[in-house]
Parts: sequence; structure tokens; C-alpha cells
Amino acid sequence: MTKTIAFTKMHGCGNCYIYVDSVRYPIEHPEQAAVLWSDVHTGIGSDGLILVGKDAHENFTMRIFNADGSEGRMCGNGARCVGKFIYDKRLSASTSIDLHTLSGVKRLALHVDAATDTVNSATVDMGAPELAVLSQCATPDGSMLLKPVTAVDGKEYVGTFVSMGNPHFVIFVDDAEKVDLPLVGPTLEHAEIFPERCNIEFVSVLPDGTLRMRVWERGSGITMACGTGACATAVAACLTGHAGRESRVMMDGGTLEIRWDEADGHIHMNGPASTICEGNIIYDE
Repeated sequence: MTKTIAFTKMHGCGNCYIYVDSVRYPIEHPEQAAVLWSDVHTGIGSDGLILVGKDAHENFTMRIFNADGSEGRMCGNGARCVGKFIYDKRLSASTSIDLHTLSGVKRLALHVDAATDTVNSATVDMGAPELAVLSQCATPDGSMLLKPVTAVDGKEYVGTFVSMGNPHFVIFVDDAEKVDLPLVGPTLEHAEIFPERCNIEFVSVLPDGTLRMRVWERGSGITMACGTGACATAVAACLTGHAGRESRVMMDGGTLEIRWDEADGHIHMNGPASTICEGNIIYDE
């Protein structure tokens, strides 16, 4: 059956997804739609598809499908945009939203532009990072702190494993700009030590203390930004002495402010959320 689906394309620091209200527009095969619609030549063009829905208890939900059709557990940039989507579409008038994801409930604090009554940024309580997850990191204890992984170029890359619900391997280098990300990223993503594949971050510390991060996202490849990756980078920087508990993480698409709260161990991420365009697309079930 052919039907027309209304969509909104949004980005957080250049990390762009297609957003659909799945209550109004149920999509039977979102993994297929994500692949088709993410194509820059024959689709809308994006890093993937995010479905904004509700569960049986009327809680807002977020499902993420990467550009290759794989389902993600969490996306920090996506969560901020979901908050903007919910408020700007008048699905809720609240500026405090509990968003249910595959990696748990994330609380959103939305920041509204008074002149337009639309959200321009949000702070997300990302929960506490996990440093040992056996299902995501195949070491004896499920952790890696400054441990090497060999890439396709034969070089060992020493990094730190951090899970923000999804797995990350954070590697500090002298100059992140010089890393051949298209070459190294895919092989580290698919390294045997990461059973669920892995997001790969290369990070260098700038003179002012800003963390310059480039990311290879599992299922999407090179993206302009990664919210969970920025959080993982901030945690790894703190653990390895590159930063304190508050960091600025600069990515290709923009900068996020990250705070690792010492009291409850939660990560708080603050950054922008923007609408790019809206439209309709034909969907064949």
C-alpha cells in the first residue's frame, strides 16, 4: 500500500535525522524506510530515521534507525531534536520531558525562544556512563581503559571504552584532523572485540582545553556530530586526565557542553536543536 508520510528534517550540531510522528504515521518497516530516505541522491538525505511515538502509558518514545537500517539505542543530538519536535508540534506544552529510549529514560530540559515560542536548545540528562559492558566489549571484565585495538592499517590505536547505552571507543591523538577516518573507522567499528560493533571517536585537546572530536558512527559512517560520542569523550577525557568534569566538545557540526555530575554520576549534555525543512514523502509498505 502506498501512503504519504509527513516528515521533519532536523539537526543537532549537523547530526541530521528525518523525524516522523509515528502515532499519526505508523511505519511498518522503519529499517527499510531509513535506508531509502537517508540516501542523498534518491531520498531525503540524512544520518537516519527517528520515530517519535508514545507507549501504552502515554510516555514519549524515540526509536532510532541508522542510515544502514540498523536500530540504535540512543542518540544525544537526536534526543534534543525530539524535544524540539514535541514542543514545536504542540504534542506537549511542557519544557520538561521524560523520553523513553532503548537505553533508558532520558530527561529533557527544553530552552524556548520567547519571540517565536519554539525550542532552540536543550539539556539532556543522559544518565550514568558504563565503563564495563560484557555484551559490548569482549574483554574478561567488559572494560578497556587505555587499551590497544589494531586497525586495517596495521596500527594499534589505544583507547578507552565507554558505554552511553551504545558503545564508544575514544582514542586521544595529537591531531584528530590528520586521522584517515574513512580508512580506520570501519575496521575499528567492526573489530572482534566489539560484539555489537562500536562508535569510534578520535580526539585531540586544543590549547584552550576544548576537546576536538571526529567520529565514525556505527551504521552511519562519518557524521558531523554525535551526542553520545561527545558524552563518552568527556568521560574518557576525565578518566585519562585530559579534562575535568566539565568539557566543551567541538565536532565538525558544532560544540556541545558536557558535565559529568560528581554527585549522581549522570552526564548532562547541552546543545542546539534546529529544523532544516519539512515535507511529505511517498512510502510503499
